[in-house]
Amino acid sequence: MCNLYTVRKSAEEVARYFGVANPVKSNAPEEVYPGTPGIAVIEQDGAREMRSMTWGFPLRLKTMKPDAKPIPVNNIADLSKAMWVGVARKPQWRCLVPLTHFAEPEGPKGKKTRTWFSLPGEPIFAWGGLWRMSDEWGPVYSGAMTAANEAVSPVHDRMPVILHPDDYERWMNGTLDDLLAFQQRVYPPQLMAMERTSDLWVKKKASGAEDATLLL
Repeated sequence: MCNLYTVRKSAEEVARYFGVANPVKSNAPEEVYPGTPGIAVIEQDGAREMRSMTWGFPLRLKTMKPDAKPIPVNNIADLSKAMWVGVARKPQWRCLVPLTHFAEPEGPKGKKTRTWFSLPGEPIFAWGGLWRMSDEWGPVYSGAMTAANEAVSPVHDRMPVILHPDDYERWMNGTLDDLLAFQQRVYPPQLMAMERTSDLWVKKKASGAEDATLLL
């Protein structure tokens, strides 16, 4: 699953890439973790907008105490599942998640490091997602996942649904079957780059994100 990604570009650069007229002012950090603010691109009245939202749909489990904080469900394993299909059918709840890199942990437990993936030919790219309004956190979003390609599989068996620029319109306004097809597609591994680092994954764990996310 994807529990960390970056947007190493300014709001103005992101807006220009996605054809958004007015960049949003957001407190989203460069590194985005589940349950924290991020940016999603949505469509309203035929025009694209950038919105600041929380990454992860809030979920309360039956075993949780009444005053416990919801768990952010930040990854979508299957768009046809009951939790997602009603939202996925409606184009007004589709979104594009801007990113420049996403990370996966690699190595032994307690010493995992960050391995980053990017698209060298695309300084900014889009992750196919859904969004909605929530009572707990206001607007929230989550990203669809697919099987890892040969570039990512040495590290993890899942990866984000990465969209080509000419896929954006179909993701935002296509049918549910279109979205399911994207989730079954294998993104070309030759278009991706891997960067292994010595940076400990534990920096993310300090935020509570690693232990408080679900893939549904």
